Amino acid sequence: MIGIVDYGMGNLFSVSKALERLGAEYFISANHSELLEADALILPGVGAFRDAMERLPADTIKEFAATGKPLLGICLGMQLLFENSEENGFTEGLGLLPGSVRRFPGRSE
Repeated sequence: MIGIVDYGMGNLFSVSKALERLGAEYFISANHSELLEADALILPGVGAFRDAMERLPADTIKEFAATGKPLLGICLGMQLLFENSEENGFTEGLGLLPGSVRRFPGRSE
């Protein structure tokens, strides 16, 4: 069964509807034990990197990743998998993927 991580910043409705359309069994949870029991995890996300890292159950995600089971980050969820981000200042990420999330070069606002 697929677990969708609920940390208060995800597009849970969109992800759950996509899984329903595919006929996949899933659950939505913020519970450490439940998430570790999943066959795969989806880490959705909408919003700011720093806010997400403050709310995210980082230890749970890292422990799950260490099992070798599939972990999919969608949108901000994918960005959180990297080492850090420069969005709104420097913020450490989960460090599961090498690299930094950086703004595309261009015109300043």
